[in-house]
Amino acid sequence: MTKKIIIIGGGIVGLSAAYFLQKEGHEVTVIDKSDLTSGASFVNAGYITPSHIIPLAAPGMIAQGIKMMFNSASPFYMKPRWDMDFFKWAWYFNKSSTKEKVARAIPVIKDINILSRNLFEEIKESGDLGDFQLERKGLLMLYQSDTSRQHEIEVARKASFLGLEVSELDQKQLQSIEPEIAIKAKGAIHYECDAHTTPTEIMPKMMDFLNKVGVKIERNVEVIDVVADKKMIKQVITSKGSHTADEIVMAAGTWSHGLAKKMNMKLPLQGGKGYSINVKRHTGISIPAILMESKMAVTPMKGFTRFAGTMEFSGINDTIRQERVKAIAEGAKKYYPDISITEEEMKAAKTGLRPVSPDGLPYIGKPEEYQNLTIATGHAMMGWSLGPATGKLVSEIISGSKTSMDISAFSPDRRF
Repeated sequence: MTKKIIIIGGGIVGLSAAYFLQKEGHEVTVIDKSDLTSGASFVNAGYITPSHIIPLAAPGMIAQGIKMMFNSASPFYMKPRWDMDFFKWAWYFNKSSTKEKVARAIPVIKDINILSRNLFEEIKESGDLGDFQLERKGLLMLYQSDTSRQHEIEVARKASFLGLEVSELDQKQLQSIEPEIAIKAKGAIHYECDAHTTPTEIMPKMMDFLNKVGVKIERNVEVIDVVADKKMIKQVITSKGSHTADEIVMAAGTWSHGLAKKMNMKLPLQGGKGYSINVKRHTGISIPAILMESKMAVTPMKGFTRFAGTMEFSGINDTIRQERVKAIAEGAKKYYPDISITEEEMKAAKTGLRPVSPDGLPYIGKPEEYQNLTIATGHAMMGWSLGPATGKLVSEIISGSKTSMDISAFSPDRRF
């Protein structure tokens, strides 16, 4: 049965949901408060990462955050501020950071990443978006210390046990697969299971395709409130009028938290700001890498190399802290001594807010409060990687189909 559907949020998750819902024959409208040219879906590292099996809420993370709290250039920065929502989230995050909860999350994260990687490949093979970069060169975890190597070896063993392709490279092997750039590292763990893309290429192509097939995309329109009756959302009130629909999808990223509060729902969520610098000249880097000690990502994209990273919890704002940008540039230099990111390149740095749940798992599913609402947010650093999988799962939920995987771990009603 054809349904009229409103998707709140036009990032990779919202657009992916629109993509799969329109294929099911539904009438879809996407509403976004921005002009859809910036944000986390445009400035991320472009990774498709089955290897990222460890959730952000891992043992020791809160201790690291407190230790780094007063250093605004640190990779994991929590700005000191009086914010009850943040305090509650941090408490839930701490409760979630146990070995037992991480162990339960690992196979679930792997499964949804594999599903999403396959869907990226299917989308490319369909020709719907035309050609776009999707390369399966894997991901290098570059380490400079024995401590970092040992940490990643343990993760690699878990990944290998789950069937993911992974190998260890010494300095000579590393240089043989990256011959055009000098790398200062003792070695690397190579997750051959991973892929990468160029988000700034895919996002416009996705919007063009959706426009062609009749999906309405409303830019610079803010959702202000909803009108509900007996667990059913009857109207979506926006800055430019109101809408009615059979089903609503909340895929508004970090802003989903504020919307949920207006709708009397508890959805613990914080915005984790990430930064990226684009270097539009030849670097010689051909394989994506995580620089372990610098805690940052490097991706060879279409026409440029992106250096990205940091997790900053400082509320919802678009402030660019230059000390954090500089830390990325310096972190890159430590591993790639021949690369110097210029002042001009640093000034052009961009940021995006990633929606982070307390346990590092996304929220995907229908909440108890509303029968015609599906929530799709909270993906933290894996939003890009999990976009297509989340969109597919949303379309299955709304169409009443069997979901491609068990989504109970992603319940919006889970307690922390």
